[in-house]
Amino acid sequence: MPSKEFETLPNIYLVGPMGAGKTTVGRHLAELLGREFLDSDHEIERKTGATIPWIFEKEGEPGFRARETVVINELTLRPQLVLATGGGAVTQAPNRDYLKNRGIVVYLYTPVEIQLQRTYRDKNRPLLQVENPEQKLKELLALRDPLYRDVAHHIIETNQGAARDLAQRILTLILPQNKFS
Repeated sequence: MPSKEFETLPNIYLVGPMGAGKTTVGRHLAELLGREFLDSDHEIERKTGATIPWIFEKEGEPGFRARETVVINELTLRPQLVLATGGGAVTQAPNRDYLKNRGIVVYLYTPVEIQLQRTYRDKNRPLLQVENPEQKLKELLALRDPLYRDVAHHIIETNQGAARDLAQRILTLILPQNKFS
């Protein structure tokens, strides 16, 4: 059972590129903290009853981003939460403000090679349905990395350790005097 000291921690928000492991690490982190875990992309799908690829197809990226901003605003107002955001959430200034000012933001930095290994078969990623997914991942990281770093309170590299180990490393970063054992 999580200790009382976790109750005073603000919400924890995970940002980073697709394939960084935000959802998997977030689930482990929420379990360790005894908190609710949510994924903003899953919440968008739940609220709309549509898949993200369908939203991208019908409304384009601007339509999706508008929906994403509404959901991130709502979710960051909830207490005792671990939230995994979509890879592009940081591209919208309101999202960066909501995340940075309403909790602790952890950037899961992941090299392009690892992103590619983790996403190459995933058809649920509209931005990767291109001829050269590796080049697209490089372009996205070049654009978004400065935004991830700007919004983050902490940065964790995800190419070392299993998801549970990464969740424990995050706790050692965010707890005062590393009280987590």
